[in-house]
Amino acid sequence: MNKIVKIVIAIIVAIVIIMGVNLFRKSSPKQESNLNINNNDDLVSLINQIYEGVTIEMPKLQTQALDVTDANMVKTFTGLDSTENIENLVVSEPLMSSQAYSLVLVKVKDGANINDMAKSMNENIDVRKWICVSAEKVYTATSGNVICLVMTNADTAKVVYDSFKAIAGGIEKEYERTVEEPVFPTEETEIPEDVTSDPTV
Repeated sequence: MNKIVKIVIAIIVAIVIIMGVNLFRKSSPKQESNLNINNNDDLVSLINQIYEGVTIEMPKLQTQALDVTDANMVKTFTGLDSTENIENLVVSEPLMSSQAYSLVLVKVKDGANINDMAKSMNENIDVRKWICVSAEKVYTATSGNVICLVMTNADTAKVVYDSFKAIAGGIEKEYERTVEEPVFPTEETEIPEDVTSDPTV
């Protein structure tokens, strides 16, 4: 067998391997989302489930549904410039504004590009909206028709985000942002001593 024949055979084998890998990827079933979200109440219930899976101390929190027609409100909590493709929006944040923590769930309308929206949220959310403090880490993910965004200090953000992913199951896209110069509470910043989790509607 001459050298040219060996080269041709090697090329054919490589092509067959590549085609086989691509075929396997296409035939592998996509993991479906576990979420069945239809309204604000479903989003609130999902937030409560997320906190049930969190074992670390959390600030005292308030969970509430927001008016999705209020463009300024939507921008503040999601970083999105448009309300057009948002069907429902629920947020969970501390009662004290000096604590940098935000968990946001968005139910997206049918036909919207949910992954582009999630990417935009991750990139454009204002991590310093609390003025005196800022988030250190921002995680955003899509599952079914839901976008989850959590931003706070790195350790807490990871725990809350992982709890969401464990519940959601099928995660389609994930985005992560690390804040280069996060602002942490100082001795003058008032932080409540009671840091037990207490999500309310």
